[in-house]
Amino acid sequence: MVTQEQIEAYQRDGAVLIPGLFADRVEVIRAGIERNMADPGPYAAENLQDGEQGRFFDDYCNWDRIPEFQQVIHESDAADTARALMGSKRVQMFHDHVLVKEPGTAKPTPWHQDAPYYFVDGKQMVSFWVPVDPVEDASLRLVAGSHLWEKPVLPTKWLKEDNFFPDDGTYRPVPDPDAAPLEFKVLEWKMQPGDAVAFHYKTLHGARGNLEAKRRRAFSLRLLGDDARYVERPGRTSPPYPGHGMVPGQKLREDWFPILS
Repeated sequence: MVTQEQIEAYQRDGAVLIPGLFADRVEVIRAGIERNMADPGPYAAENLQDGEQGRFFDDYCNWDRIPEFQQVIHESDAADTARALMGSKRVQMFHDHVLVKEPGTAKPTPWHQDAPYYFVDGKQMVSFWVPVDPVEDASLRLVAGSHLWEKPVLPTKWLKEDNFFPDDGTYRPVPDPDAAPLEFKVLEWKMQPGDAVAFHYKTLHGARGNLEAKRRRAFSLRLLGDDARYVERPGRTSPPYPGHGMVPGQKLREDWFPILS
């Protein structure tokens, strides 16, 4: 399901489109998203303030209680594809993420890197972003090569877009790629249900609002490779995973984060 050209693009740009990777799992993913929205988990969020139109729902870390997500994780080609992209011998589960923008939702997904929110670091890590509706303007947008930046981008809270952690000089400010098109190369693709964008946790990305007449439902699967290790952050991470008992430099515990392949 993955070519050498795609592997090279992933390593170079931090993101690559893999058409049809989950095409045979679309209905299963849709059913899982609906189950998730009907019964949200403890980390579910509504990302609109009073007066903003539409609905922007997200939730994560539900794969162990939603059978459709378990089926996709264990029966799709995701783990084998992740291994090839990362150049890893093994593939470890991190978490799932559901993101739904209903029609008429103007709010964009803010530009951000995932890695600064997480308590894991390394070079071998990959996310799959999979829409189950056709997407055009509301597709994922990613800055090529940003996974190689020396300093991480300061994480922000999506609802109010203030800082997630104190700014102690470790982080660079959130850039505006649209304001500097000569400095930042933005990748984005029109996608069909079941297509996947594979991207590195350190790749800067975001998305426009959904002003189209149809829903934009997306499922993300976040996986880890051989060199992934637990790290501490300046505050509560997202996801928080309380009570994990890990120490810096340790591989993630396999009873919480199972080996998939």
